[in-house]
Amino acid sequence: MASLSRDGNKNWRILFMAGDGTRKVVRLSGANKAQAEKFRDRVESLVTASIIGAMDDVTAGWIAALPDDMHKRLATVGLVKPRQPAVRTVFTMRTLYDEFFAALKAKPGTRLAHKQAADSLLSHFGESMPVADITPMLAEKWKQSQYGAKLANATIAKRTQTAKQIFRQAVKWKMLADSPFADVTVGSQKNKARQFFITRDVADKVLKACPDGQWRLLFALSRYGGLRCPSEHLALKWGDIDFERGTIRVPSSKTEHHEGGDERVIPMFPELRGLLLEAFTEAEPGSEHVITRYREANCNLRTQLLRIIGKAGVKPWPKLFHNLRSSRQTELAQSYPLHVVCEWIGNSRAVAQDHYLQITDAHFAQAAQIPAQQPSENVGTDKQLDKVASAENKKRPGISEPCLSVPILADSSSGSTRIRTEDQGFMRPLL
Repeated sequence: MASLSRDGNKNWRILFMAGDGTRKVVRLSGANKAQAEKFRDRVESLVTASIIGAMDDVTAGWIAALPDDMHKRLATVGLVKPRQPAVRTVFTMRTLYDEFFAALKAKPGTRLAHKQAADSLLSHFGESMPVADITPMLAEKWKQSQYGAKLANATIAKRTQTAKQIFRQAVKWKMLADSPFADVTVGSQKNKARQFFITRDVADKVLKACPDGQWRLLFALSRYGGLRCPSEHLALKWGDIDFERGTIRVPSSKTEHHEGGDERVIPMFPELRGLLLEAFTEAEPGSEHVITRYREANCNLRTQLLRIIGKAGVKPWPKLFHNLRSSRQTELAQSYPLHVVCEWIGNSRAVAQDHYLQITDAHFAQAAQIPAQQPSENVGTDKQLDKVASAENKKRPGISEPCLSVPILADSSSGSTRIRTEDQGFMRPLL
């Protein structure tokens, strides 16, 4: 049995007879009488358990919930076994790196972009650096080191975004309590300086320099179909081509993880029909894929396109294949609602606005067709300016208002200016 009494400091003490016949005491401070009595009852249960060699579940649960200091007092008098200190697992940058890529489910291109950022983190902090020792200040210094590497701002923003993703995963895996990158700003991933509009004149020169029908189709599907190269080109099958309805079903591995993003349907634009018919005529019987060549994993289409561009006598542009898609989306946006164009190209309005749509020389040429008007008391509002523009348009035969809705292209061969009508394949001179 255990007894309860007060000591000289009016703290409670519990006295009990241990199994070896010695009298022992457990002191409680800051407890009221009810709490002390409950503790005494638990001590009696522990004494009984030590004698019979078994402990009931209620007492075991109470022991497990005790604070370390109180558990230590009971262990000192032999009522429980001392707790073993928790072994702290140290997760290093190498561990985080390996585990992140083992769990990452992404396309090869995405994995490569993530690896570039992760390699930078690994090189900067070192493989043996504990992830829990990386502070927000060290995270910020890593980002600053990227500027020292003279990388583009958009590249640094992408790497920072990946670093935040990696350390969010580390928090999820309980490798550390909080992410040191939580408050590191990503920055803009826009890079307008690398945008380049490939005009139809330049595209025609490249098409003529292509060595065969397969390459002409590869190039045209990028520039006039807006397909992602090479994934969407190589996935295209003859079963996706509907000559009768004039449509092309485009399977897309890039967006298949989004709902309804595994494919999209685009028009068979006039620029593509002839090349598709040519490829269909030349295709071997039983051929399944539209593009049958250049399918090897080690085939470098970018290097080959650079050779073709050089043969065409054209200066290479940045982001070779991306800017072909960008040029097509910019071109289509002049004639169709943006939501329709985004559906055909396979991106969102936000992505189109930030990374695809461009301001071209044709926009300035189009704007220059409207005579400048000086504001006056009669012409001061947008509605009044529209009436003036409409009146000017009516002076030109064959043009309906407003003039700004009709895309204008410069014909470098003749020096004249042409407009695209509703029939995308028909061009006529602007009078």
